[in-house]
Amino acid sequence: MITLEYLRHFKIFEFAIFDLTVSIIGIYLLSPLLSKIFKKINIDIPKINWVFLTLPIGILAHLMAGTITPMTKYFIDIHSHYFIKIFMAGLIILGLKGIKIIKKN
Repeated sequence: MITLEYLRHFKIFEFAIFDLTVSIIGIYLLSPLLSKIFKKINIDIPKINWVFLTLPIGILAHLMAGTITPMTKYFIDIHSHYFIKIFMAGLIILGLKGIKIIKKN
């Protein structure tokens, strides 16, 4: 039987491919439900935007939970890992780009 630790063993740099893949696929599958929930409060979020916001939301969730993963550690390190910071800023911009507030008639 394949264990979770074995699946997390495969990495790109220091980031587990399994964790990144499961996060992105999970948000992709949940995006129709999430978009529907936000439409009820008059915010239109396209489904692809959820995929762009997966990693920034993950970093925020890990910070709130107090779990410091390698990506979270690199993101909050103010002296290095600028590529991660620029990449996250790009994902946030792409994620926020198509969001619209629905005006009631």
